[in-house]
Amino acid sequence: QVQLVESGGGFVQAGGSLRLSCAASGNIGSVNAMNWYRQAPGKQRELVAGILSDSRTNYADSVKGRFAISRDNAKNIVYLQMNSLKPEDTAVYYCNADIREPSWAWGRQRNYWGQGTQVTVSS
Repeated sequence: QVQLVESGGGFVQAGGSLRLSCAASGNIGSVNAMNWYRQAPGKQRELVAGILSDSRTNYADSVKGRFAISRDNAKNIVYLQMNSLKPEDTAVYYCNADIREPSWAWGRQRNYWGQGTQVTVSS
């Protein structure tokens, strides 16, 4: 069984910073893409940032220049450093990862989600 556990959410004033972490644990052979999504009330879940195992990254236009995604491959942890936060960044942030179990052939993987962590930015 594989789990993704997020931490680091909270309440911050506009212009402030938060750092989210997500640790993958369990029956893990390798972790491929790791992503952060968010879902605001009444809106669809959207991709915020993603990072591949070779550290290539991609970002939503709305967060470019303010957020930075990184990962620790040895610990299977992904981070999201969020700076210059805006009220419109308020959402539940979810960790997402593509994980291969040790007995699986290369190329086979399953997608997992964390439980989410609330980020609230006040104006």
